[in-house]
Amino acid sequence: MTPSLERLSAGLRAAVDGAEPGLEAANDLCSACVELLGMDGAAVSMIYEGVSRGTFGASGEDGRRLDEYQFTFGEGPCLDAVTHRRSVLAPDLDAPTETRWPLFSDAALTDGVRAVFALPIMITSACVGALDLFRAEPGEWHGEQAAGAALAARLASQPLLDLLSADHAGDEEPRPHERGTVTAADMDRVEVYQATGILIAQLDVDAAEAAVRLRAHAMATGQTASEVGIAIIERRLLLERDGGRGHRAGGPA
Repeated sequence: MTPSLERLSAGLRAAVDGAEPGLEAANDLCSACVELLGMDGAAVSMIYEGVSRGTFGASGEDGRRLDEYQFTFGEGPCLDAVTHRRSVLAPDLDAPTETRWPLFSDAALTDGVRAVFALPIMITSACVGALDLFRAEPGEWHGEQAAGAALAARLASQPLLDLLSADHAGDEEPRPHERGTVTAADMDRVEVYQATGILIAQLDVDAAEAAVRLRAHAMATGQTASEVGIAIIERRLLLERDGGRGHRAGGPA
């Protein structure tokens, strides 16, 4: 049973106020969403300069992986929520009428997720990310869950604002409470960009084509883009020049 809106508000605010600013606050907020809103997973994605920069906070590895699928496939409710700056609801990914994100839906259903709710995270008039809520059981959410999720999305702007503020602090010595936080630069999927650079040289292609090859291999092998990027960097995976699926070079990839 979902708590009253008053208890939801108090619990969500306590999660943010009681944690260290930045990543810890985002993680605790996601965990509170799971506990208070009757969800099975939650994640905060960061959109920086119009580009998905990664999963900032998450309730656990499952939530982080589901969010990662959206970056890997380039589709999903989180990305739509950011694009249109409105909530995007998918109460049953397995419904015949649900055709919006075929690749993401297949991956999520394989992971046992049937319902996804994504809400944009705004700082003033700028959309800086999205809050994703995942649930194994299909179905609409009720009024208090929706109101609680809307509040959680507003609260999620604070950890992201802390992150951006820390990133703009330049060379200043970090204050004690900021230690352990993640900068915006850290949010880049460094392994993907590093692997893309390797592919540019290996395959003699431009950056866009290299990124397409990397993501295509991820989709074809059921991995995330980050997992494939790490395999390329570690020389466990070599992609073929003709755009084939690549082959292993001494390890799983």
